[in-house]
Amino acid sequence: MSLSSRDVPFPRKIPLSLVTIRPATLFDLSEVMRIERQSFREQYPRGLFLMFLEANPETFLVAEYNGKVVGYVMGYLRPDMEGHIMSIAVDPLYRGNGIGKALMEVVIDRLIKRGARYIGLEVRVSNERAIKLYERLGFKKMKIIKGYYSDGEDAYYMVLTPDAWGDRS
Repeated sequence: MSLSSRDVPFPRKIPLSLVTIRPATLFDLSEVMRIERQSFREQYPRGLFLMFLEANPETFLVAEYNGKVVGYVMGYLRPDMEGHIMSIAVDPLYRGNGIGKALMEVVIDRLIKRGARYIGLEVRVSNERAIKLYERLGFKKMKIIKGYYSDGEDAYYMVLTPDAWGDRS
């Protein structure tokens, strides 16, 4: 008899000091895709993850705990020097431990060091938890993008400037 992850007792809090954030590898993609499926109603295709991995090795990051990938973030720098967060997600079993914030902090630092004039992202207007995280990191809502998601939900386009990142408390 095998146990599913739901049958195994899980600590409510894990020490963030035991989480490693590192560049993603090809071997991480199946776990990244698993987290993507558990986190979003609509998912990016595997080919997009492969393309990002090859093109953005410094800003496609995973969070690893106890040898397991528990979160990821995909960021990139556009030719016009806009940094962009394409996707971020944390395994539902590991949410609430600061992993998403830690991933965002590392990718923001890397994008700014590479010369990003600002960093943008889109987020569902209903995703209050993510919006609060982004605002704590210094992102500001710039506009609403009507019908951004395939189900018709709007998105906020949020932006972080290097000055706001440097001024955060």
